[in-house]
Order: sequence, then C-alpha cells, then structure tokens
Amino acid sequence: MNMNKLIRLGIFICLSSLSLSAKNYFQQEVNYNIKVKLNDKSHTLHASETIEYINHSEDTLRFIYFHLWPNAYQKNSALDEQLISNGDFKLHEAKENDKGFIDSLHFTTQGKELSFTYDARHHDICKVMLAEPLAPGMRVTIETPFRVKIPNAKISRLGHINQFYAITQWYPKPAVYDVEGWHAMPYLNQGEFYSEFGSFDVSITLPENYVVGATGDLQTESEIEFLNRKAADTASVKKTDKNINAFPASSEKLKTIRYTQSRVHDFGWFADKRYIVRKSEVTLPHSKAPVITYAMFTPLNQKSWRHATSYINDAVYYYSLWNG
Repeated sequence: MNMNKLIRLGIFICLSSLSLSAKNYFQQEVNYNIKVKLNDKSHTLHASETIEYINHSEDTLRFIYFHLWPNAYQKNSALDEQLISNGDFKLHEAKENDKGFIDSLHFTTQGKELSFTYDARHHDICKVMLAEPLAPGMRVTIETPFRVKIPNAKISRLGHINQFYAITQWYPKPAVYDVEGWHAMPYLNQGEFYSEFGSFDVSITLPENYVVGATGDLQTESEIEFLNRKAADTASVKKTDKNINAFPASSEKLKTIRYTQSRVHDFGWFADKRYIVRKSEVTLPHSKAPVITYAMFTPLNQKSWRHATSYINDAVYYYSLWNG
C-alpha cells in the first residue's frame, strides 16, 4: 500500500471515530419492583416483576431485549459450551434436577399482552415487542410473572447446595442499549455483566429462620432486630460444636423482607439458615456518617472469616476515601 492510500485510510478511520464520538452520550434507566418467594423444598423461586424502562437515547425503540440468564443452565447453552472448552463437563453431564431454567413469563404493559420470541441461538435472551414505539424521553412499564428452577451452585454463580442459596442473575433483565445499539449477550462463566443502572425495590418471602444478605438497604425493622439477635446469639459458636454445619429444619412460618437501593445495576441475595452473623460499624472519612456493616458465613468457615467485618469496614472506608 503506497503512502497516499495509507494517509486516506488514516483520515477515514479518524473521521469514523469522530462520527462515533460525536453522538450524544446517554445511559438508559431501568427501575425494578420485584416480589419473590423461595420454595426450599423444590428449590424454586416464584416471582413477579414490574420494570419502568426510561428511554434516554435519541432513538425510538420498538422492542427491548431481555436477559433470561437462568436458562443458561441447560445443555448446549453458551455457558455449557464455554465450560466444555475449559475441560469442565459438570453442566453438560448434569442430572436434570441439577440444571436450571426460567419460565412462566407473560409480558404485559397496562394490561396489554406483549409478544416475545426467544433468540434462535441463545435461549437466555428474548426479544419483547412493545405495544407502541418508545420515543426519546418516554418511559414504559412492563410486568411479568416468572418462575426460576435454581440449579446446582457447583455449576456457576446462581445456585443452591442443599438449602444454601446464592441468587444472582436470576430475574428478567433488559439488555443494555447504548450508542452502539443493543448488547444482548448470553450468560458466561468468565467476566462480569454489562447492565443498565436504576433502582430496585425487592421483597423476599421465605421461612423465617433464614438469614439473608442482599443488595441495598434493609427496610424491614423486624428483620434488623432478627439480625441483631443472630449477631448476639452466634458470637460464641465454635467450629467444634456437634453438627455445626447441619441444616436446621425450615420454619413453618414465613417472613417477607424488603430491600431498596438506587443507582445500582444489579440485585443479588444469599440465604442460609446456618449463617453466623457479625455486626460492626465504620465511620466514613469525609461525611463522618456511621455505616452499620454485617458479615454472614457458615460455622464451618468461621476460622477464615472471623475478621470479616474488619475486611468490610476497611473496604468501605478506603473506597469512600479514594473514590467518593
């Protein structure tokens, strides 16, 4: 290639980059209200979700891609293929009861049913058609029930081991729409997740003797009292205690606990009836506001995590000091 062609190619690349950067930057906004109930006998979640999707882009949207990441826990998914490429066959050879999925979806807006189709290649992605075009600056409210079969936690992030639950990437979630368009990506085991920011209001119903750690600020006073009692009651638990790691029977009585948070991009929660609770407090470096912190871990792991609140307090303090 001669020098003139190289110069023309360089000018073309620069102009293309300027054209892309000239687009007005924006972030879409998604606000969630989720109600979920854990069945710890069938290891399932029964839930309903209402989302408010706000179009901050300059484009009119006629559909929204949704992540349905529990469907990744099936044979021949992108997750399965990635695990196999790393020599890991635990999902590919898993028993049916150890796999996961999400179903019972029924998307509506203001009582109108919205049609949706699964991606032909990745069934952990679906495309929901809007009842009306969503113009710039407008918002739409979408509702759906859903059910999640919780997979074996040995496969990836979402899962359970007996009656320990790690509930992550678990609800229908709009894919990111940015200056480059839609980013409807299948769930993968390596790497983190590109998600829209917004607010969460999540109510969790489960047997009352579960200890729960979740995203956001706990709003339920009775649960705050429960955690404080747990912190006092488990202060003297020793690893040598008999049956220390056995699961107690689930309470017949249920409780509903509520968490809220804004300006975050995901919501996860963890639940176990065996958790030891440690409570502490850290003072923020700039505002001098006190922040209560909790650490939760199983008795079997208490030697490793006996200083957990110190780790948490240091992280909160120094991230606040350095990052705002």
